[in-house]
Amino acid sequence: MTTLVPRDDVSRVLVVTAHPDDVDFGAAGTVAAWTSAGIEVAYCVCTSGDASGGPGADRAEVAARREQEQRDAAKAVGVEQVTFLRHPDGRLTASLELRRDISRVIRQFRPDRVLTWSPEINWDHIVTSHPDHRAAGEATLAAVYPDARNPHAHPELLADEGLEPWATGELWLADSPAGLRNHAVDVTDTVDRKLAALRAHSSQTGHLTELADDIRSYLAATAERHGLPGGRLAEAFQVVNTA
Repeated sequence: MTTLVPRDDVSRVLVVTAHPDDVDFGAAGTVAAWTSAGIEVAYCVCTSGDASGGPGADRAEVAARREQEQRDAAKAVGVEQVTFLRHPDGRLTASLELRRDISRVIRQFRPDRVLTWSPEINWDHIVTSHPDHRAAGEATLAAVYPDARNPHAHPELLADEGLEPWATGELWLADSPAGLRNHAVDVTDTVDRKLAALRAHSSQTGHLTELADDIRSYLAATAERHGLPGGRLAEAFQVVNTA
């Protein structure tokens, strides 16, 4: 694994996830570090997480609750802008429609960096390689390059909506295969905000009595694996130059 030094000229970051709570499990400590440093962060969530809860639950009510949980979680780490694309939960594909919708948000927000989920399978921890996660990652990669920067891709975005092309210079991937993760972020000072964000997803985490200990143990192991000093906590990513 080759350590990579990310760009230092970043003022806006867009995070694209499949479901509410994905960012909070995978990157909320990093997001809190960014917002603390004055970086503006926005979320784009591809589904509303409505394929969760009991079989008899009202899907619209589940979606509304999970969207509100994500908004509350976002505020815990300093994020105010949350966009829901409302594609079907559990059936997400890297379709042209999803690529267009993510490209729209990129052109609107004009981020210097985009963070999303890896389109690859993490064979070491298969339960996090949900097909929706990988579809969101694949569609976001295509939106970052080439769609959002190409005036001929999804021409209606420019012709009908006046959204000028935008080139994002850096892509961060969460949950890549371990050998591809080339950058770790020290989140020791922001872990409490990450945990507050996770607790905001009460429909998903309310029953997890060992959540805080489990998260801290995982982040400690990540920090150790990436050579941080003892006692530190970290989140790790695959950073890709897309300039």
